[in-house]
Amino acid sequence: MRLSLVPRGGDIQSVGGERGPVTVKRAPQRDHVVAASETVTLVLGEDSPLPESAADVEDLVRRLRGHVAQLGARTASGTPVLLRAQRLCSDSVPEGYMPSRVYLVDLAEATQELVTHVERGDPGSLRPERRRRSWKPRINMLRGAVFAVALACLVWAASVPRT
Repeated sequence: MRLSLVPRGGDIQSVGGERGPVTVKRAPQRDHVVAASETVTLVLGEDSPLPESAADVEDLVRRLRGHVAQLGARTASGTPVLLRAQRLCSDSVPEGYMPSRVYLVDLAEATQELVTHVERGDPGSLRPERRRRSWKPRINMLRGAVFAVALACLVWAASVPRT
């Protein structure tokens, strides 16, 4: 069985006529920070109601855990914000109406802190540590130094007596 080389899926759009060339375009990927912010707004927004069923809570918790995993890849390991969010993600959803909603709000708040941490680009973010570089002279300084050495050599050579 041969597999088609043309990608399939809902995120692909064909551009072109029936007889003309067909170009395949992928829809742009959403930013993880924006998606996480939208999910957090679903939970913490002033106009958003509390989830009605346990399945709704489970769905929101699953989405928030996914956002924490995606944002955690963009954050340096060991930062307190990431550790708190990961600790909440590793906990199971408590039984009961109020404890599950409190857990959901705590997880949303931890995700919001992680989002702001990634947006700010804190020093603990996934940036390589900058080493202190040695002083690098500018090119004109190098040219001047070479000229000065060459001039000194010329003066020295002219002052040496001929034999």
